Amino acid sequence: MKTKMVSYTFDTLPPRTEADHARIRAMSNIPDSEIDLTDPDAPELSDEHWATAPRGKFWRPIKAQVTAKLDRDVIAWLKSDGRGYQTRMNAILRREMLRAIGEGKKVA
Repeated sequence: MKTKMVSYTFDTLPPRTEADHARIRAMSNIPDSEIDLTDPDAPELSDEHWATAPRGKFWRPIKAQVTAKLDRDVIAWLKSDGRGYQTRMNAILRREMLRAIGEGKKVA
C-alpha cells in the first residue's frame, strides 16, 4: 500500500478551528503534575527487546571519519568491485562485530 507524504510549511498550515483553540485552552489549564506522559499505545520496552530489535530503514548509524593503515592488497581487493569500497569495508566490519557480539565477546 502506497501512502502519500503530506508536508506543510508555516505558511501552508490549515487555520486552527474554534475547537482547536478550545482544546488548547483546556490543556493549558492542566497543572504539570497532572499530566501523564506515558502512552498506553506505546509501552516502555525492556532491555531484552532492544538487544534483539531490528534496525529498520529509518535508523542510520552516526559515521566517524578515521584514518587507518591497511595492507595494499586488502585495499586493492576492496576497490576491485568498483565504487563503494568504504561501504563494503564498513559492512564487513559490521558483520564481524555482530558475529562477535553474538558469541558473547565484549565490544567497547
